[in-house]
Amino acid sequence: MTNENRSITYASTGVNYDAMDPIKRFAQMAARTTSGNLRDLGFQELEASRGESAHVIDVGPFYLATVMEGLGTKNLVADAVRSDKEPSFYNKIAQDTVAMIVNDLVVVGARPMVVSAYWTAGSGDWFEDETRSRELAEGWANACNKAEAIYGGGETPTLKDIINPGTVDLAGSAVGIIQPKSRLTLGDRIAEGDRIILAPSSGIHANGLTLARRIALEIADGYNTRLSDGRTYGETLLQPTPIYAKLVRELFDAGVDIHYMVNVTGHGWRKLMRATKDYKYVIDAIPQVQPEFDFIKGHSGNTLEEMYGNFNMGAGFAFFVPEHAMERTLAIAKTRACINLLNAGVIEPGPKEVVINPVGVSFKGESLSVR
Repeated sequence: MTNENRSITYASTGVNYDAMDPIKRFAQMAARTTSGNLRDLGFQELEASRGESAHVIDVGPFYLATVMEGLGTKNLVADAVRSDKEPSFYNKIAQDTVAMIVNDLVVVGARPMVVSAYWTAGSGDWFEDETRSRELAEGWANACNKAEAIYGGGETPTLKDIINPGTVDLAGSAVGIIQPKSRLTLGDRIAEGDRIILAPSSGIHANGLTLARRIALEIADGYNTRLSDGRTYGETLLQPTPIYAKLVRELFDAGVDIHYMVNVTGHGWRKLMRATKDYKYVIDAIPQVQPEFDFIKGHSGNTLEEMYGNFNMGAGFAFFVPEHAMERTLAIAKTRACINLLNAGVIEPGPKEVVINPVGVSFKGESLSVR
């Protein structure tokens, strides 16, 4: 086990949000200077969507939302655990990639329409593995079906000297529609007393894999290490990410008044305070934490604060709804989407902060700087 003096933090693996977040804000400022280019079309961007997970444009009778996202390094786990007699796991990896894209798109109230792929290889040889390529393509289509969207196409460049020859970088984009316009959710309707409802994660999803892979390199059995539930470390990491699009649509179709949504990925539970308003997000109940998170904590030396500040810790998606809609939200999710949601907490007056009472962890507003 890694001791405190040798702790493996996000920053030590090269993933430093303090260094990365400023470029996001610089990009948003630069992007704002282009917004006038829509005027000749009779359209306009929604300025309030800058800094959200998806960008929104008003095209008249409805809104359009767009997003681009990448998988990260999860496919390197699939490559590492694959043997000659096994499938490539890229059907699962494809779902992870689509989920990263679509789960960001739906938080603004959009229903996915088109998902496009961007698969960048370090060498054209990567695509010669017919099993892997077929699983990737078929898995992408299956994931689009789960998102109730079409697979629109894509691009497969070869970038020698940028991408490692035996590796592929997976990413993509999506367009969604917000119709009726009343489904737009940008956080402006969040109010004191709103309930915080969490959808379960399936495990690590596609966030934090750089740190997780580092641990595999430092333990004797690597990805073959057995966890407390009997599965191997590699198996747990390759559990595909759920696609929450159908759940969101079912709630909207049932008339649930959703005030805000959050895809719990990078920045972990700090993401709960992504909205601009200064509220305190008080958590009194947490989902069961999967064994891989306990394993990662034990072998990385990370504190609970670091774990909840960077990983989903069992919560994959969050809804903010008025208290009177809480019971209906839980019921609709269970009956129509077969998902058991957790009534986790409440929004209280600020200053901006996330307080996770069951584990004694809290995050001040300044710890999240994505706008």
